Amino acid sequence: MTEQLRALRGATTASANTAAAIAEAVAELVQTLMQRNDLSAEQLLSVTFSVTADLDACFPAAIARRLPGWDGVALLDCQQMAVQGDLPRCIRVLAHAWLAVDQLPQHPYLRQAAGLRPDRAS
Repeated sequence: MTEQLRALRGATTASANTAAAIAEAVAELVQTLMQRNDLSAEQLLSVTFSVTADLDACFPAAIARRLPGWDGVALLDCQQMAVQGDLPRCIRVLAHAWLAVDQLPQHPYLRQAAGLRPDRAS
């Protein structure tokens, strides 16, 4: 089966600016991204997390780094551009992964972030 490098997007929100709330949201987002795209950690090349300025209790990449097999994935955190009226406590993800050529990428938008992309929410 031939694979090609694909970019996968997604987003969620944390219920609070605490390490526990951010960890819960990141774990749910990553698990959903992996399940919907039938991914294994070996297929991931890199993952970038961005967070709104109101989330500073922990690094999302540090949470993802603890997942089995993710020690070989290039991980990065950054702060989302501050735009007036943006969705609060939002965590976005951009993952680069090897997918089968005929596989349609699935981009999960969870919790309050579902409003950002109603066409992708479920």
